[in-house]
Amino acid sequence: MKKITVIAFVLFVGIITSNAQVRVSPGIRGGLNVSTLTNIDDNKSKTDFYVGGLVNIKFNKYFSLQPEITYSRQGDQGREYLGNGYNFRYVNYELNYLTLGAVAKFNIGGKGFHILGGPSVDFKVSDNYINSSPEDFDLAFVGGVGYTLPNGLTFEARIKQGLVDIYGYDGINNDNDYYYNDVILNQVFQIGISYTFKVK
Repeated sequence: MKKITVIAFVLFVGIITSNAQVRVSPGIRGGLNVSTLTNIDDNKSKTDFYVGGLVNIKFNKYFSLQPEITYSRQGDQGREYLGNGYNFRYVNYELNYLTLGAVAKFNIGGKGFHILGGPSVDFKVSDNYINSSPEDFDLAFVGGVGYTLPNGLTFEARIKQGLVDIYGYDGINNDNDYYYNDVILNQVFQIGISYTFKVK
């Protein structure tokens, strides 16, 4: 499934670039993740990183579409109780994903400042959970702002909100009551840089 998705992702980029008179620039991106999980008592955010590649497809000076493939280390810090159950320490609970996404970028006034948004599909590649088994995928929405310099260097801040409970809970109990306060979702604040290469 992962291989099929990656192949479809590459074909999608190829079809777009072959049928439109646009400027296409491959690039790399990376930065800091500050991640957490919703609706867990006494947890803390976890600091880690993301790194990946991109293809910036610029249709005009106001709009571009940017498919991305990213390795993103997420999760949170949770309590691990010791001994008699009263003492505890905080440990990192890791949820690491291969993310396939695409963001639409709108350049304000055709200049370097832009706002962005778009979806992503995240495939879990590893975790360190012992007594539970998180879901193998997530759907997410990304929004953010950034600034691109003339040399192709971009600075961005993003918020990534997961949409699938990490244990597969749909928010509804057997009596058809809604318990969305119990849904555990990925939340990530990202700050980082990217660089697009000029291609003639």
